[in-house]
Amino acid sequence: MKRNLMFLAVAAVGFASCKSGFKQGEAGMQYRIVEHKGGATIQQGDFVSLQGIIKTEGDSVLSSTYEMGHPSGLVVPKPQFKGDLISALLLLSEGDSAVVKLNIDSMMKKSPGQPRPTFKGKTFVYTLRIEKVISKGKLSDQVFQGRVQEYFKGMSAKAKADEPVKIKKYIDDNKLNLTKTASGLNYVITKPGTGEKPNVGDTVEVNYTGKFLNGKVFDTSVKEEAQKSKTYQAMRPYKPARIPVGVKAVIPGWDEGLLLLTKGSKATFVIPSILGYGEQGGGQVIPPFSPLVFDIEIVNIIHPNPNAPKPVAPSMMQAQPQTRK
Repeated sequence: MKRNLMFLAVAAVGFASCKSGFKQGEAGMQYRIVEHKGGATIQQGDFVSLQGIIKTEGDSVLSSTYEMGHPSGLVVPKPQFKGDLISALLLLSEGDSAVVKLNIDSMMKKSPGQPRPTFKGKTFVYTLRIEKVISKGKLSDQVFQGRVQEYFKGMSAKAKADEPVKIKKYIDDNKLNLTKTASGLNYVITKPGTGEKPNVGDTVEVNYTGKFLNGKVFDTSVKEEAQKSKTYQAMRPYKPARIPVGVKAVIPGWDEGLLLLTKGSKATFVIPSILGYGEQGGGQVIPPFSPLVFDIEIVNIIHPNPNAPKPVAPSMMQAQPQTRK
């Protein structure tokens, strides 16, 4: 919920204008209601679920709930200042869609301490669609939160039900001749290797690119892929990842799939959420019930040294959770 609130808080730091078809709002905010359903307008304290795209005035996409695969939800806070994005939300009702423009420099003056975005241009442009409004009104906090939780449960149930259909469509659209294992892992070897297969306990060095079914890259170890997908991070070392195999150090789809490949091979995994990040999702990056696609290359296999001293098992206080790929 905090991340979703940030989506709007950041939004509240800017917008500018296109002189045709936009109305003047408070403090220089400009808006155009594209579709108006005529319902009760959103009030402070209501829960709102929305789809949104944040762009620069040059049309570069900064953020999109459509790419995330699910709408953003929040309890509407008090506007930070006149003419911010929350002020624009309070003009809308369930089912409405609108375009809002905020001037970046005006927003920055009203949000001291926030660094100015580095891209060129004077405005943020927000395209919003209000999917659902749950009115707080005179509801008790308990009843209100219960209705919000029921809404999220419904979204999760729909995402779970839609997942097999989305996977089949992805496979059909991309004409992939995949093998499906008993667990539900889908894989195809795109380049056979010439080496051995890893065993449980070995460490493999792998290059990988992780994508959603819509093709959006969310992680990669390959610098060229990061640059092409605009996910490049200058401080990150791009090199093969070292993965212990078969010891639950990574998601189940990787644990199973890596054991199927030989050194030098390349493969594509299409991993259902039950073998990925499941109903909880992966932090702020991977939504619940998200099937994932990984392009994998086995660069090297490292066998454990049988003569190495056995590590001392850490106490429960010392043990650290594994980072899951």
